[in-house]
Amino acid sequence: MAENKKRGRVRTEPGQKRIRAVIAGRTVAESDNTLMVWEKPYYPTYYFPSADVETSLLAPSGETNRSPSRGTSELHNIKVGDGQRDNAAAWYRESPIEELVDHIRLDWASMDNWYEEEEEVYVHARDPYSRIDILPSSRHIRVEIDGVAVAESKQPRLLFETGLPVRYYLPKGDVDMEMLSHSELVTSCPYKGDANYYDATVDGTTHENIVWWYPYPVEESSRIAGFVSFYNEKVDIYVDGRLEAKPKTVFA
Repeated sequence: MAENKKRGRVRTEPGQKRIRAVIAGRTVAESDNTLMVWEKPYYPTYYFPSADVETSLLAPSGETNRSPSRGTSELHNIKVGDGQRDNAAAWYRESPIEELVDHIRLDWASMDNWYEEEEEVYVHARDPYSRIDILPSSRHIRVEIDGVAVAESKQPRLLFETGLPVRYYLPKGDVDMEMLSHSELVTSCPYKGDANYYDATVDGTTHENIVWWYPYPVEESSRIAGFVSFYNEKVDIYVDGRLEAKPKTVFA
């Protein structure tokens, strides 16, 4: 079992996947010996041993970044071809957390592509302790908005995701699609892929981005392809005839 260490609010753990970061087709770092660092409790950040980073692409910016727990890192610009990504690399030459010493943190958004083994990953690193289970169900699901039934199904797919309420994904044939209109919003999830949204209009009132679906989910979430889901926090959902309490989440 991988060793799991905590330093104040920061948790560290050796990574087991080969991780690669790319800018403009050039590999900036590649390692099967990364360190996963939970700077936030929700997902880890990859830290690379400096030996596994193309340090010839790095140039000190003269700036530093101070973290009460991780110490001070030296910020570097990354130059690839004619382009430069400012302060995209933080080099921890010293740190009160021993595991971080001589490791480099690459800013996720500054890279063009990230790969775990040969699979591209989006948004942020995936947490090995977050799990998604998608199960076919025969539960009777009824969705109402402002007292009006928008969807009713006996063939939902239930998505269980660590730390979130169960989401009910319904076939479009069981949804009154005439009440829905396409939204321009698109969001991304490293576990499910890119989500498209619908607005719902009920009795002249439009509820923006209240419904979402994944046209082309990532492989692990392929069971929800083409199914739609409603925010439990914003609609009334009856499960086998019983009204569910609205969960309290960041989406409420």
